[in-house]
Amino acid sequence: MDFKTLLKKEFIIYDGGMGTMLQKRGLKMGDNPNVLNITHPQTIVDVHREYVNAGSDIICANTFSANRHKLEGTGYGVKEIVSSAIDCCKKAVEGTDTLIALDMGPIGQLLEPNGTLTVEEAYDIFKEVVNSDDRYDVIAIETMTDLLEMKTALLACKENSQKPVLCTMSFEENGRTFQGVSPSAMVLTLEGLGADAIGLNCSLGPDEIEPMLKEICERCNVPVIAKPNAGLPDPVTNTYTMGAEEFAGKMAELSSLGVKILGGCCGTTPEFIEKLKDELKDKTYRKNVHPYVTGVCSGTAVVNIDQPKIIGERINPTGKKLFKQALVNNDMDYILSQAISQAEDGAEILDINVGHPEIDEKEMMVKVVKAVQGVVDLPLQLDSTKPEVLEAGLRVYNGRAIVNSVNGEEKSLNEILPIVAKYGAAVVGLTLDEDGIPETTEKRLEIAEKIINRAKSFGIREEDIYIDCLTLTVSAQQSGAVQTLEALERVKEKYNVKTVLGVSNISFGLPQRPLVNQTFLTMALERGLDLPIINPGVFGMAGAVRSFRVLKGYDEESRDYIAKYSDFVVETVSQNHENTLGEAVMKGLKKECHDITLKMLENTDPMEIIDRELIPALDRVGSLFEQGKVFLPGLLSSATAAQQAFEIIKEKLAENSSESVSKGKIILATVKGDIHDIGKNIVKVLLENYGYDVIDLGKDVEPSLVAETAKRENVTLVGLSALMTTTLKSMEDTISLIHQTPGLEDTQIMVGGAVLTEEYAMKIKADYYCKTAAISVETARKVFPNKG
Repeated sequence: MDFKTLLKKEFIIYDGGMGTMLQKRGLKMGDNPNVLNITHPQTIVDVHREYVNAGSDIICANTFSANRHKLEGTGYGVKEIVSSAIDCCKKAVEGTDTLIALDMGPIGQLLEPNGTLTVEEAYDIFKEVVNSDDRYDVIAIETMTDLLEMKTALLACKENSQKPVLCTMSFEENGRTFQGVSPSAMVLTLEGLGADAIGLNCSLGPDEIEPMLKEICERCNVPVIAKPNAGLPDPVTNTYTMGAEEFAGKMAELSSLGVKILGGCCGTTPEFIEKLKDELKDKTYRKNVHPYVTGVCSGTAVVNIDQPKIIGERINPTGKKLFKQALVNNDMDYILSQAISQAEDGAEILDINVGHPEIDEKEMMVKVVKAVQGVVDLPLQLDSTKPEVLEAGLRVYNGRAIVNSVNGEEKSLNEILPIVAKYGAAVVGLTLDEDGIPETTEKRLEIAEKIINRAKSFGIREEDIYIDCLTLTVSAQQSGAVQTLEALERVKEKYNVKTVLGVSNISFGLPQRPLVNQTFLTMALERGLDLPIINPGVFGMAGAVRSFRVLKGYDEESRDYIAKYSDFVVETVSQNHENTLGEAVMKGLKKECHDITLKMLENTDPMEIIDRELIPALDRVGSLFEQGKVFLPGLLSSATAAQQAFEIIKEKLAENSSESVSKGKIILATVKGDIHDIGKNIVKVLLENYGYDVIDLGKDVEPSLVAETAKRENVTLVGLSALMTTTLKSMEDTISLIHQTPGLEDTQIMVGGAVLTEEYAMKIKADYYCKTAAISVETARKVFPNKG
């Protein structure tokens, strides 16, 4: 039996929770459960066999945390843990057709730009797991919240194994992952990269996943996976809210959405799987059939090309002296300012071109892609003729990009299209070939057809090909405008593709260029232009696109148009706006924060800078985060930008031996038995950038260490984190010990973690419940009212 054969079944039954079963067998809190493959192999075999007997078609090897980062301190290496896990699976499935999945979870560190782990390092970690043993049938990448980490893991699988890869991410009740990824962004990216099945697992129960699952099924063209928890966790009873029968019934209902692969995650047991299989026995799989909508995305934003969308042209050195100088000087803040200003002006996609003879274009493309994605959430169009530059950019890009471009030359087709296909990108096709830009419409159509057919031969969908009929300068070749418009219209009539044009080329050499540009843009939109590449900061150009969307009925009730222009004032004189420190923080401009702070310190009191600029800016970002208008990457980007200012202020105060910048001292710890610390680390970043001194005790922390440190350091606020229901008792024990320790009568405690509720936090005598990282800052202000 292989996965392809397994897909012929009506439904594929996954297994259920491994951790749940191990906890029932007395797994010691804080231990890496994958070590049991070696220390207690029969226990692992028994759990797997129970799932096989319950009807699982696929069981996941006990390798979820078997990466080098999570195995640190265990005394075991990746290869021995993975090989022993596969040995256990082999014994459990002997005599059956059940497939074995190599299970891979998150590394446990944040990737750049939100953290310090590079894409290259993450790839190497996943590659090591994949290559540790090849006796598995499929690979399961599970419980991811970062699309870039998921993409990197998928690439490591596809480049080092021929086995099918099943990908699932974990979503929260707001319809996004912890790091702001939407189901559509996940599907667009992973399907393009060749995932063999896509879906969700963990975090929520069957009732809560339905909206996200529906969105996945409406967009996905590969088999869809659903592996929810057994309802929601109850911190009081340390159980989940849904029984096996209810779980199975609800999952059977969800199968009608078009789900092919069903199983369970936390809280589910072989009983859940047995009842699920029974519920599905009389049901028929409904394959997803839906129109394909081409689109691109970043890690958090999706742009469907279902109506004209604006591509910002300003990140390009062509004809831009200041931009060329910024590339040579490695002035990243200037480049980022171009990205931010275009986003503010209404660009929906940004073109990224960093070609310059005096720099390493490949290195700069990687640097700019990472940096731009750290400050704006718009999808990117990577613009280069060099295959190595495009591949390097696509490899670190978070989401699904556009490649600009391929053309009708054989060399271009053979070098660029394989890269586009590998990374699942959309592609711009220029209607030129070895003979240059054709003068006739027919010749341009001929080249367009050649590009389309060749792209399709690489598995690239026709809808994901964006044909550029090329804008010629009307002052040099007046008939060129007509030829371009005719070719554009014919392409739209004949092929199922989208169209793109660099509009501003039309007016070179003419006075009052904006008049010509705007008129030509309007004519092109009416002929079928989907993606105008323009400067969105030019009022008439962006306005023409928005007006067109109103007049064509795309902008229902003119909502977007009214939102943009109801209070809009046209600036008749172009002025270079200089950011305030607060604005630089909001935009995540690290170097600019550094430079502005240095300048302000010449004549402004350090504490005034903190209170009037830094804190209000961070508050605004925090408020937007709470409203769901900014996601975790944006929150962390602003926090790390603010850190630049705080560090300089600290140095200044130290030089003058004056007052401390610290607003208070706080202990943070992940409680005993819990090895999950990403949430705690995010809280640390935020608190430090609000000016608090944080003593980070790490993860799996003994209650006594928390209490001893609080007493020794005279700490009045302790923050405790727990992600597992089984470690909530440790949280309660830690709180109890703090309350009982002499000298800590005034110490207050804030708690947080995915399994906590406010009711339970109060029950175990915590003083504050912090549902999100941003709320921890509000709590600190309450505890230190005279300093916050």
